[in-house]
Amino acid sequence: MINLSPTTALTPAGVQQFHASRADAIRHVAEKFQADPAGIYARYGERGREACREDLGYHLEFLRPVLEFGIIEPMVDYLRWLANVLSSRGIPSEHLLLSLDWLGDFLATKMEHADGQTVLATIACVTARFTATEHNELTDHDRMMPLAWAESAAFESALLAGDRHRARSLFEGSLDEGHSLVDVELHLIQPALYAIGKKWQTNQVTVAQEHLATAISQSLMMQGLVQAPVFASNGKKILLACVESNHHALGLQMVADAFQLAGWEVQYLGPNMPTAALVQQVQSYAPHLIGLSVAFPQHLKAIKEIVPKLDLAMGLERPPVLLGGRAINQFNRLADQLGANAWSPDAGSAVIQGARLLVQRGAQ
Repeated sequence: MINLSPTTALTPAGVQQFHASRADAIRHVAEKFQADPAGIYARYGERGREACREDLGYHLEFLRPVLEFGIIEPMVDYLRWLANVLSSRGIPSEHLLLSLDWLGDFLATKMEHADGQTVLATIACVTARFTATEHNELTDHDRMMPLAWAESAAFESALLAGDRHRARSLFEGSLDEGHSLVDVELHLIQPALYAIGKKWQTNQVTVAQEHLATAISQSLMMQGLVQAPVFASNGKKILLACVESNHHALGLQMVADAFQLAGWEVQYLGPNMPTAALVQQVQSYAPHLIGLSVAFPQHLKAIKEIVPKLDLAMGLERPPVLLGGRAINQFNRLADQLGANAWSPDAGSAVIQGARLLVQRGAQ
């Protein structure tokens, strides 16, 4: 559930000043950390300095939607996640909170007084909420994860071991039991990949293992789609894309599979679709429905820009927009604020929501 911030969002001028000050803020705070020869990042030389700058950049990326939308829970959830990642690497959460304080102090000097106070108050509110909650508290995304089948744990182990044969056996066994491809993707593959992602956060698996797990899963999904029975065409078209800077596309591929198997014509544009090109493609393809994936809170800004641009380009002919992805699962009340017509937590319900939106459109 979204908890609205007691702060006020930045003014348009404040947003511009925030973006203009980003590089200077990162440089300023990084230099403060690096001035301490005994500091954590200094132990690792240039690699540590680069990691420091990278972390500060992520802080600002997650702070941006908080300041623009006036909500704090996205940032709190990010801090919970990052605290677990850093603690597994020997970096205490106090270091994380200090970096936020220093960023806030610097940004406040670069803005008009009211906007500067908004930044400081927002960071104070975020850090207070973070320190008051347990780091292992379930997020809304955890609660909305599809129920994992018993076989999902074995599938996860096979993925981590890079055992394609074992993973394929479990995948095909589920299909042979009469489960649909969509159900297998939701209840076998998705929980396994999410568990692997959480293990990466706590330094239990490597980036290479995570990428290998994704690659194996994608190949199995493609195999399953080729072999799956498809409903007769319903004459409807959907365009699917991850918004600009969102590179996490496996969930959207599951959505594409679900719509295709339900008889829709699917145009799947994949990850990191630039906004201008997306709007142009919607006009060219003329779909009955648009599905957009938003993985992290910093991607919300792209949705906020896409829908008005589609409205300007297409007016009343603009197709309904259906949102999904991790960020929307966590903060689904934002769908209305972003101008979308609906949201969906997973591939199966996305098809149901899409059909409902078309019925509503036909009734208008």
